[in-house]
Amino acid sequence: MQIKWNALAQTAGISFTITVLVVAAFALGILALSRREAAVEASAAGESGAGRGTVALAGAGVCFAACAAAVGYGISLIAG
Repeated sequence: MQIKWNALAQTAGISFTITVLVVAAFALGILALSRREAAVEASAAGESGAGRGTVALAGAGVCFAACAAAVGYGISLIAG
């Protein structure tokens, strides 16, 4: 029985990289939602920055969509 160490190392490296990217995207999505809440509270208090909440919400949506796409692709690889 031969173990292909190069293929094992490549698989481990790629899976580690993808995991870090998905976690970072999720964390950025949470940060964007936090920034949106701060912008909404600031606009309610009469300060400027009303448009920031919409941009932050769109950024959070993009981050969470990227996470969902990565998870969906992983599930399709496992199921297929």
